[in-house]
Amino acid sequence: MLVRLAIPAAVVIIGLMVYAIVDCALFDRTRIRGLRRGWWIVVILIPVLGAILWFTIGRGPRLTSPRAGRRSGPVAPDDDTEFLQRLGRDAEQDERIRRLEQELADLDGEGGSPGDDHPDHGAAHDQRRPDAPDNPDAGTSGRPNG
Repeated sequence: MLVRLAIPAAVVIIGLMVYAIVDCALFDRTRIRGLRRGWWIVVILIPVLGAILWFTIGRGPRLTSPRAGRRSGPVAPDDDTEFLQRLGRDAEQDERIRRLEQELADLDGEGGSPGDDHPDHGAAHDQRRPDAPDNPDAGTSGRPNG
């Protein structure tokens, strides 16, 4: 009868100790009270009492208000001032790029008259590559020397 109770009790105690050790190892260092993390792990190795001490004394209080400490998790975009400032800078940059592209297009439009050999204005523009051979049948293998 005692063995029937001892095995499940041992499993529960070991499970509680493992949970307390993992909790202590992953817990925020700034919220640990009393001892350093390494010493708390040693205390937790005391069966039952160590885990109870960790959960009652070692764990610091939970942060109740968002202003009590800075959260490390994601922040909503409308609450993130850095994100909003970055949006404003991006919009300014996009506008500046649009104006510069328009200036370049205007300058390209002023460049020459329709009779010039400018590639944009010629109707019968030659679409061959500049490094293509003069004879279209030569070099059909696609290799540079063949």
